[in-house]
Amino acid sequence: MKLAPLGDRVIVKRLDAESSSPSGIVIADSAKERPQKGTVVAVGPGKKETNSIGEVIVVPMNSKVGDTVVFSKYGGNELSHEGEEYLILREDDILAKINK
Repeated sequence: MKLAPLGDRVIVKRLDAESSSPSGIVIADSAKERPQKGTVVAVGPGKKETNSIGEVIVVPMNSKVGDTVVFSKYGGNELSHEGEEYLILREDDILAKINK
């Protein structure tokens, strides 16, 4: 990937929405909710902060490439790059990791 997020941002590719309900009813594309799950495809270096003695430090990221995450519904910015749809989020917009 040629995109590299800055600071405490991550780039996420949304997972596909379910095409049917648990009872087997097929859901039309226009009625589907946008998924709030995705796979992390790129991670920034971390947020820069100043510690108590005035030194600038980089706070390491908790997310890594390949993580499946749940993110806030209205967080982030959508981006289309090389025919793919991505979402750029601050790490604070990630609510949970899904452990496999």
